[in-house]
Amino acid sequence: MRRDETKNIRSGGRGTTLLLAAGLGAALIVAGCQNGRRERLQFVEQPVEQLYLTGARFVDRRQWPEAVQTFQEVERQFPFSEWARRGQIMLAYSHYRAKEYEEAIAAAQNFISLYPGNPSAAYAYYLIGICNFDQILDVSRDQASTAAALRAFNDVIQRFPETAYARDSQVKLDLARDQLAGREMAVGRFYLRSGQTLSAINRFKTVIDVFETTTHTEEALHRLVEAYLTLGVRDEANRIAAVLGYNYPDGAWYERSYGLVTGESNAILPPPGSKKSGFFKRAFGWIF
Repeated sequence: MRRDETKNIRSGGRGTTLLLAAGLGAALIVAGCQNGRRERLQFVEQPVEQLYLTGARFVDRRQWPEAVQTFQEVERQFPFSEWARRGQIMLAYSHYRAKEYEEAIAAAQNFISLYPGNPSAAYAYYLIGICNFDQILDVSRDQASTAAALRAFNDVIQRFPETAYARDSQVKLDLARDQLAGREMAVGRFYLRSGQTLSAINRFKTVIDVFETTTHTEEALHRLVEAYLTLGVRDEANRIAAVLGYNYPDGAWYERSYGLVTGESNAILPPPGSKKSGFFKRAFGWIF
């Protein structure tokens, strides 16, 4: 989140004035360290504005555990105040920056449930997506976080389409979809290598049907050609190869598929206009 956005969330649109006073309450909090372990902050009674601004100061200093404790204290001492509402979204943000993703998601969801019509709700939805997005693992692992990120980013795009959060959500949504498609491809390749050809076909079809706009579609078409040839279903393999050639005529995967369906495993595609170059169009002109 950009610094100016952080200011707006912290202060509800009056960030400059409040930040100038951010240090007023800092002296009223005592922190200690013992044997290298941070003790909980000890809070004394003070006006809510000063307590909140102390939390904002911790955010400015990137002292995330202290910020978390301070915003929790704002809510504990003044649960129904305007400052508590502001503190809740800042609590979610501080948890996120501390890489406490589950706590950040819970805080953001709590804010949404209490203040669904508040302007900061857009950021709360976005933060849920970011927390899941940052936990996306490699494609060989479970993709639960990826699926959760997709849902959250879709919420942002549908509910707040005109915001900067929606624009960034669309970018991250595309990346997350590519991640899920990569997962399907990894499983499909495994099935293909282990002789579970029908299961592999289902995975590759999912990539084409559900994730057709991702970077994996071209390879998925080629792997279908391989799978159908393995099953001896040459007509279907030829049809898929024709689709691959039509959509990716200059791609390396089409070159490999062309070699497979023509029996030339090391085939180099003929130049346009040559006798061979019309193979797919002559055989499958109906598809074009």
